[in-house]
Amino acid sequence: MRAYLMGIARNNTLKYILLSCMLGSQILTSCVSTKQLSYFQQEPGKVDTLTVAARYTPTIQPGDVLAVQVNSLNPEASAFFNPYTAFAVSERTVPANTTASTTPLAPVSGYLVDNNGMIELPVLGKVNVKGKTVNELKDQLRESLKEYLKEPTVNIRNQNFRISVMGEVTRPSLFTIPNEQITLLEALSLAGDITIYGHRTNVLIIREENGHRTFARVDLTRRDLFNSPYYYLHPNDVVYVEPGRVRAATADRTNQLLPIFLSGLSFLAVIISRF
Repeated sequence: MRAYLMGIARNNTLKYILLSCMLGSQILTSCVSTKQLSYFQQEPGKVDTLTVAARYTPTIQPGDVLAVQVNSLNPEASAFFNPYTAFAVSERTVPANTTASTTPLAPVSGYLVDNNGMIELPVLGKVNVKGKTVNELKDQLRESLKEYLKEPTVNIRNQNFRISVMGEVTRPSLFTIPNEQITLLEALSLAGDITIYGHRTNVLIIREENGHRTFARVDLTRRDLFNSPYYYLHPNDVVYVEPGRVRAATADRTNQLLPIFLSGLSFLAVIISRF
């Protein structure tokens, strides 16, 4: 009975030591104030109504991949102008006994815009698309197709509208945006929001346009974010959330103190086991 009670006492002592180590590591971690974590804080003397930045409309650039679908009153004639439709369906057909882990990725089907800003369509031949919006290109192709189809309609998607979210977010990733419209806040939401360790006052936006790469900083704690030209993201933008001082301090203290904690715990465990 005495040995049994001593065993229970040793186990309880070890639990207390472990709990003390955990609490000690938490105390060593610096606190983060609410002001550092709150978005869209109101500035003294400022009104609550702001004008949102003008909505961004992307234009087609070399390297984009355009999915073009043509329809008309004659489906058979329209099919001639949709060479990628049947291809995409056949490539995405998966046998019934194929597992998800072995399913190949569906290829991107569409027209690649070459370095001169051109795509080549059936019958219509080469078409200059550089600098046009998707709606402008729709109208242009619809007019050209009236010569071959009765009441044609055209649907176009830019499949190359992607943005990257990196750094101190819950789920850093590369995101493809099907509707070609996304704000900085929506991008961060897709990534699971900034972690408690992220630097909200200095979010970096990397943007490349016309051969130039721009590095801009955005403060998410200020309401004038909505007026920023970086509120609406552009294709291939990179959003990087820097780690704050708390993250750096936590990592540094953990690296320094964890071996000491483990050594002390091992030493105490050896002593207790001998009594």
